[in-house]
Amino acid sequence: MLNEIKGSSTVVDRAISGQGVWQESPLVGADALMKAHQSGSPKAFRLTERPFLALVNVRGDTRDAAFAKSVQSVIGCTPPEKPNTIARGNGYTMLWLGPDEWLVHSDTAHDASRPAPLEAKLRDAFVGQFSAAVDIGSGYTVLEIDGPKTRELLSRGCPLDLHPKMFGEGQCAQSHFFKASITLVPLGGDRFEIIVRRSFADYFVKIMLDAAEPLLS
Repeated sequence: MLNEIKGSSTVVDRAISGQGVWQESPLVGADALMKAHQSGSPKAFRLTERPFLALVNVRGDTRDAAFAKSVQSVIGCTPPEKPNTIARGNGYTMLWLGPDEWLVHSDTAHDASRPAPLEAKLRDAFVGQFSAAVDIGSGYTVLEIDGPKTRELLSRGCPLDLHPKMFGEGQCAQSHFFKASITLVPLGGDRFEIIVRRSFADYFVKIMLDAAEPLLS
């Protein structure tokens, strides 16, 4: 696989050699803004994208032992049952979204020359069960924020209590940042992972960097 990277510090698109496949990050329209943000090597707050991760929505019943076993055989962990928590497995993170719904994402970019490999593995494991796996990778992107000002910045547009004692590593929550729906995951320290819909990604980056400007001066 050949990754063609445009830009000094942000990945905006890539070509898959010999496959006729072209992927474009949802942030391609905000690439110049991201470059300007990152070129200053900001210490108080830094926003980066983790593009092209595999993302799959999973539905099932944890009371069904076969479902939990199937998930573990693919992901390397059983689905977290406690609300707003996560579990980690074989290079995957599984987020609780509801009593019978989870979001699974890979920890590294997946090979776009293969058609939704994570979805295919889960669907094969779910054969004969009342369970479902749907690839949603093309509709979302994953970003990461870090720095001592992250909680202060998030609190400007997110209603969650972000104090580390209330919302820390191992948890997740669905919320919003201003008008953009997000799923927020604390990664420890001042780092957070943010999963945002493709249709809101450009807006999200612009509103976050705009909200961050007074904190960085």
